[in-house]
Amino acid sequence: MGSKQEKYDRAYLEMAHTWGQLSYCKRKQVGALIVKDRMIISDGYNGTPSGFENVCEDDEYATKWYVLHAEANAILKVAASTQSCQGATLYITLSPCRECSKLIHQSGIQRVVYSKAYKDLSGVDFLKRAGVEVTQLPLSS
Repeated sequence: MGSKQEKYDRAYLEMAHTWGQLSYCKRKQVGALIVKDRMIISDGYNGTPSGFENVCEDDEYATKWYVLHAEANAILKVAASTQSCQGATLYITLSPCRECSKLIHQSGIQRVVYSKAYKDLSGVDFLKRAGVEVTQLPLSS
């Protein structure tokens, strides 16, 4: 990977990190950006669906089952627009889970850049098997 591409990757990951700070979730704040032709076409962070209270955890501090992941939110925004994820890059602060990796592949995203690894890397393994380029790029912050 060239240094110019890495410079852009770091900048977009930093923006995804900043976007993730908008999340109301207490356990993890995750941000995502979808970039195509050097334009941000979508963004997302983890949180509850529209119309639900902005509380992601239950009384035992477990994440509620209906909380949407950052990348799912970003992909759903694209689906509701005139844009397409075909050939795009997803920048996300946490590696994708198994469920979201299926959405990423089906949406046509060709590249995923993440900063921190989730405890289960089977989503990353699936993406690689599907031919999606996956890169971990830790942020210094």
